[in-house]
Amino acid sequence: MKKISMRQAVNEALHIAFNSDDRVFTMGEDIAVYGGQLRCSYDLVENFGPEKVIDTPISETAIVGAGIGAAMLGLRPIVELSYIDFIGVCFDQILNQMAKLRYMYGGNVSLPMVIRTQAGAGLGNGAQHSQSLEGILAHIPGIRVLIPSNAYDAKGLLLRAIRDNNPVIFIEHKALYKKKCEVPEEIYECDYCCKIRREGKDLTIVTYSAMVDQSLLAAEELAGEGIDVEVIDIRSIEPLDSETIIQSVKKTGHAVVVHEACVKGGFGAELAAQIQEFAFTELKTPVMRVGAPNVPVPFAPNLEKAYVPDRENIKEAVYQCLKPSKGQENRL
Repeated sequence: MKKISMRQAVNEALHIAFNSDDRVFTMGEDIAVYGGQLRCSYDLVENFGPEKVIDTPISETAIVGAGIGAAMLGLRPIVELSYIDFIGVCFDQILNQMAKLRYMYGGNVSLPMVIRTQAGAGLGNGAQHSQSLEGILAHIPGIRVLIPSNAYDAKGLLLRAIRDNNPVIFIEHKALYKKKCEVPEEIYECDYCCKIRREGKDLTIVTYSAMVDQSLLAAEELAGEGIDVEVIDIRSIEPLDSETIIQSVKKTGHAVVVHEACVKGGFGAELAAQIQEFAFTELKTPVMRVGAPNVPVPFAPNLEKAYVPDRENIKEAVYQCLKPSKGQENRL
């Protein structure tokens, strides 16, 4: 297998999808000639033409609405939103149309469309272009929400999403586009299950997207201190593979949930709640959460760096989680 970046992996998945299904097309702002804000469609118009790779007006409502209509008529649109922050502009289309129509039509229509977008901080894009809003999307029944942490998963999950008959929001972290790993050249798909990135016996870290790398770095450093951490990359927020998470926590007895989004109201709260609900008797200490503070993403580099969680924040949470509270010493 060759090593390629996540940007290249997404591009490969798009090429495969276009070549294997005539119903697939993509549209978004500046995705044809310019190659998109995400720069993943840099050669698509040259290979597949302007009828398959469509530059749109600057109107997220129109873009998503057109995708919904095309999907209902049997096509498989891949809609690109430059930043996840822009879901606010087309939220009615996502919340009340894309997520609901298959249900409201009693399954007589399908919505096989994918919204590709980018999220996350760390590159100085400011408060309106750096948010992690996956928790909002996870609260909406009727859509799938995928969030890969590496190039291998990006290619396999995107191919699976394009062939899904349900609407999918595919979230790519902007700081991961240049990250490389080994990716097969042949066609493959990843399922919507969690991936155990590192096995351990003392504590479970549940995480996703860019925080997977930070969690693995923290786990390696903790291993040098005799703390054996298991790291789970959930990959799919909806549907959520709760079983893999619960079984891991039952094994380790401790859990730390890590994401880049704000702690308050973030998807980590749902993860923590499920752990406490389904593995309560095996938990030796309360679930800890690691995330960003409840403020807009700063633009200043030093403030943005302080805003984004890192391995030191994760390690501190692990220490706190493994620290016995009064009356718990005999359980640890």
